[in-house]
Amino acid sequence: METLTAPPPLQSFGHALDSGPGELGPLRDSRDAAGDFPELRRRFAEDGYLYLPGYLDRDEVLRARASLLDRLAAADVLDPAHPPIEGICRPGAGYVFKPELTEGNPEVQRLLYSGRLPDFYRQFYGEEVRHYDYTWLRAVGPGKGTNPHCDLPYMGRGTHGHMTCWLPYGDISYELGGLMVLEGSHRRMDLLRNYVYRDVDTYCENRPDEVADAQAGRWTFSGTLSRNPPVLRRKFGGRWLTTEYAAGDFLTFGMFLVHASLDNRTANRLRLSSDCRYQRASEPVDDRWVGATPPGHGTAGKRGRVC
Repeated sequence: METLTAPPPLQSFGHALDSGPGELGPLRDSRDAAGDFPELRRRFAEDGYLYLPGYLDRDEVLRARASLLDRLAAADVLDPAHPPIEGICRPGAGYVFKPELTEGNPEVQRLLYSGRLPDFYRQFYGEEVRHYDYTWLRAVGPGKGTNPHCDLPYMGRGTHGHMTCWLPYGDISYELGGLMVLEGSHRRMDLLRNYVYRDVDTYCENRPDEVADAQAGRWTFSGTLSRNPPVLRRKFGGRWLTTEYAAGDFLTFGMFLVHASLDNRTANRLRLSSDCRYQRASEPVDDRWVGATPPGHGTAGKRGRVC
């Protein structure tokens, strides 16, 4: 069983990860099959994800990084004592979620929605594709990463066959804290069934407290699967899989794969990444994430039901 090469102690959501060979491992590198789409489909069905190191042009990714960091500097997120390109955040910056920085940003829009990425998904699906108009941009400062979850509870009103593209804007060490996936979790429907089909924007019309939450744009269900990644791994079996990422890498996975991120254990650096979504153009789309001003998880995206 392949293991990570001498990683430092890893931590996710404040918990030290189990580090034995049956508990922690590397992502499968699919560079050897980058142009073999039948093989990529086979691996995706088996693993629930595909990791393509160096698939994208590194210089293009770094240009997008520079454009985003300039905008983060203008938003007063970065420490002005350092050049923006270094991604040094102000003390206490924490987790910064600013999808609006990708709008009207030609470097990011070109990287994500033209060229190699849409062509990859077009060939993977074997037909024309569409992407969500909403881009999830995350700048994660020192502290806890993202807790374990699947993506479907946040975007399951259309097809369930869409895919997430996670892309790092720069090199991400173990200390800076990149994405990790739970091996084989997409096949554990015995454990996921009562979780994964829930919708974070659905509320009970006959429960006044939930109506009040929905009217205020709040969730009654956060979509979190666990706040303790080591305990979750022991429940599901398999290993947490991760790596150190480089600009030009991307990781793509389906809606049923459990994933999370390592904590950012640097003193003052931002981990910059984005999520975008692709699907077959022929399949229904979740209307929370398309259009000139997607409603997202706001009040317009809420849906009531009788419980």
